[in-house]
Amino acid sequence: MPIDFTITKEQEELKAAVREFGEKYIAPKVVEFEEKGMIPPDIVQGLAKLGVFGLLFPEKYDGLGLDPITAGLILEEIVRADIECSLAVAFLVHTSWGYIAYRHGSEEFRDAVIRKAARGDLWIGIATTEPGAGSDLVSMTSSARRDGKEYVVSGEKAFISGVREAREKGVWFKEGGGHNTLVYTDKSKGHRGMTFFFIPLTDERITIRFEKELGRRGWSWGSFVMNDVRVPEYYRIGEEGRGFYIAMEGFDHARAYIALTCAVAGKRALEIALDYIKQRRAFGAPIATFQGIQFQLADHWANLDAAYALALKALWAVKMEEEGKIERFEVTKIAAEAKSFATRVAKAALDDALRWMGAYGYTLENPVAIAWKAIKSYDLAEGSLDIMRVIVAREVIGREWLTKVTPKRT
Repeated sequence: MPIDFTITKEQEELKAAVREFGEKYIAPKVVEFEEKGMIPPDIVQGLAKLGVFGLLFPEKYDGLGLDPITAGLILEEIVRADIECSLAVAFLVHTSWGYIAYRHGSEEFRDAVIRKAARGDLWIGIATTEPGAGSDLVSMTSSARRDGKEYVVSGEKAFISGVREAREKGVWFKEGGGHNTLVYTDKSKGHRGMTFFFIPLTDERITIRFEKELGRRGWSWGSFVMNDVRVPEYYRIGEEGRGFYIAMEGFDHARAYIALTCAVAGKRALEIALDYIKQRRAFGAPIATFQGIQFQLADHWANLDAAYALALKALWAVKMEEEGKIERFEVTKIAAEAKSFATRVAKAALDDALRWMGAYGYTLENPVAIAWKAIKSYDLAEGSLDIMRVIVAREVIGREWLTKVTPKRT
């Protein structure tokens, strides 16, 4: 099936509006995001006014009714302005997991939560990881039990993005926010006993702990403990026992956006490094004239272009799956390929770029170093690189080859 990379007039106009906002308000403050560990609320609110947080939600629920590819093109402008990638986290998590919540939530949930999310009044995050359960979701312990028309939820989620922004109502978002939270409703069934709930972090029965993240420090990161948190039945996202499968769908969406983030941040960092090596001199000449550097630059530039194209293919695949034109597991494979490849080539490019910049490359205010720390996070976020390899191999070689077979002794 052919892929068309043509940008429509509507997409270009929206990109231009976000680009102008980014150049004026975001780019000058990227180092500040890292140093202060916070994105100024007025920047988030400005993006909300542009409709950035409602791209995928239907117009019926106050969104713009656009598609994942358009959302990716907007993410590109955000990342070019903020290679620290905190705004990328805010955008891609809300966009991917907010849409998943819309897609599987009830009409009552959509009216109560999705409308606010589409207007940028409420932020939606994702909470699957626990202190003892990352890629191995079956090991999680959080649980929920039904009590009449409510559920009572208990447990701990760890290394979660946006806990401060969701908690502090009226600062970044008018209504604060919450997280699509995966818990057991029947642990005896293993992954078939998992269910998703939207858990508002503004609930007083939730306690929060912040973690000090290596990079992407402008958007908070931490843990939260749910102490018999009561949520209405309509905060359940999807049917009981379908949480694991909904999570896998959400990871596909998020991985496609992550791949684009890595490709764009890597290319932007190379551009910054390129400006630097044209000025830096060694042995009587600008180091940009050295073929060793030129060869590295050429390889990284090509790899990042390829990563960008693969990321767009992943977003295209998400769109095709929604239209019933491609199978679910083909989307999973493409998204895993895109995330794995983009993360690896972006890190490799930034490694060399930092060396080109010498001692300045090792300073905290160097935007390339800031970008490197951000990209490093995607070794793990939304599935580790090794898990991506497992997924791709599974789909390529065939699932029947996953079981280890011990040869019989003769």
